[in-house]
Amino acid sequence: MAASTGGTNAASLGSNSPVSADSTMDSSTIQYSMVLEHLIGEKRQIKDLSPGVMGGLPTPPKSNEQKMIEKGMESCAFKSILACVGGFVLGGAFGVFTAGIDTNVGFDPKDPLRTPTAREVLKDMGQRGMSYAKNFAIVGAMFSCTECIIESHRGKSDWKNAVYSGCVTGGAIGFRAGLKAGVLGCGGFAAFSAAIEYYLR
Repeated sequence: MAASTGGTNAASLGSNSPVSADSTMDSSTIQYSMVLEHLIGEKRQIKDLSPGVMGGLPTPPKSNEQKMIEKGMESCAFKSILACVGGFVLGGAFGVFTAGIDTNVGFDPKDPLRTPTAREVLKDMGQRGMSYAKNFAIVGAMFSCTECIIESHRGKSDWKNAVYSGCVTGGAIGFRAGLKAGVLGCGGFAAFSAAIEYYLR
């Protein structure tokens, strides 16, 4: 009787052990799926990664004036004005520099043997610097404006914008001297813009 009873208990335990193992596996599967839902599923909570939460300094919300200023600084008009001013300054400095190393500055072509005075030299340097400044300012404003318009139209910021803008700017400047000069200006400015973009990027 004892042996039969022990056998019956062992059989019952053996028959019940797979069931308990299956239930344990099911519960672990359920828990694992719930964890996945909370980590990467629909129940995942989106945390605020602001600097204040991450331990850094909190950034205050931008006011309407700040938003208007940022919008204005990103506009094509502001970029064109900035490029125009920068081109004017750069062109003026370049013109004065080239006039400074030119040995013919201030000389009168009608009387080349006469030594020019300091006032005549400074006047010639100023005229050349102003001429270079105007040309650089026009080129800078045209290039920046066309690049901004092309970038806004394409919706992309890549090297093609500078190439297209260089072609438009060079063509517009060259067309004043004829069709051939316009084509050469377009190709030259486009190639120069592509080289600069390749070097910068």
